[in-house]
Amino acid sequence: MCEAKTDTHKILGKRLNKSQGKNPKKKIGITTTIAKCSNCGLVYSNPQPIPFDLQDHYGVPPENYWKEDYFQINNNYFKGEIARLKQLINFKKGMKSLDIGAGLGKAMIALSNEGFDAYGLEPSKPFYDRAISKMGINPNNLKLGMVEEIDYPENSFDFISFGVVLEHLYNPSDAILKALKWLKQDGVIHIEVPSSDWLVGKLINLYYRLNMTDYVGNLSPMHEPYHLYEFGHKSFQEHSKTHNYELAFYEYFVCKTFMPKPLDYILKPYMKRTNTGMQLCVWLRKNK
Repeated sequence: MCEAKTDTHKILGKRLNKSQGKNPKKKIGITTTIAKCSNCGLVYSNPQPIPFDLQDHYGVPPENYWKEDYFQINNNYFKGEIARLKQLINFKKGMKSLDIGAGLGKAMIALSNEGFDAYGLEPSKPFYDRAISKMGINPNNLKLGMVEEIDYPENSFDFISFGVVLEHLYNPSDAILKALKWLKQDGVIHIEVPSSDWLVGKLINLYYRLNMTDYVGNLSPMHEPYHLYEFGHKSFQEHSKTHNYELAFYEYFVCKTFMPKPLDYILKPYMKRTNTGMQLCVWLRKNK
């Protein structure tokens, strides 16, 4: 993201190809090294494990991820993002949007209901099929394939979203640059990614160190949910310096802590105050 040389990056530890639990030293498996950029805070694995076929990771039925009620359309879905979007652009009905990693198409439906001409792309064949058959997405507006393979005309969209997508891509920088080509001038890109400064993740790593092990809890490059990266907002600030966009807005979401509930009364307010929540949301504006 910032093009810093990797030999200056900090080695955090190693990650198993399965859930590690409390004592990963007692588990058999394959590990990869987890590192963190000392300049922009990007966390990544090195070497980066790559599947023979993307469908090996994501080509599973949506029913394996969610219960039946997830296929229902909630009127509040994506409302917060749309409200923020309208603060950042001069919204007019008929503006074109693109959802990269559209899943079941729920964000496309929400954007369409707000007056956008909504499009999407989805790499998972089962999710693509369900979006059309169960959610009623127009197949002319949804493409099947990876962002690396698909193309659109330049300056086509007013708004592009990467909702919990960028952490799954092998080259997030290239994906952003490709989206910028598709984006109109003054258009906005919305991105939600795991934060590299998540407090609970640091507590987990501290626990491992106290138990005299060099494992870490960052990422899951070889098992679900297949996270390849964690980002700081500085990752995007540094990337923007040479790629014709600006960081228009960012915020951190606390989300779940996965800790005992009594600790939430302490952890959640602290994470909110210190920007150390689990999820980072950034809004990028394309410069003229």
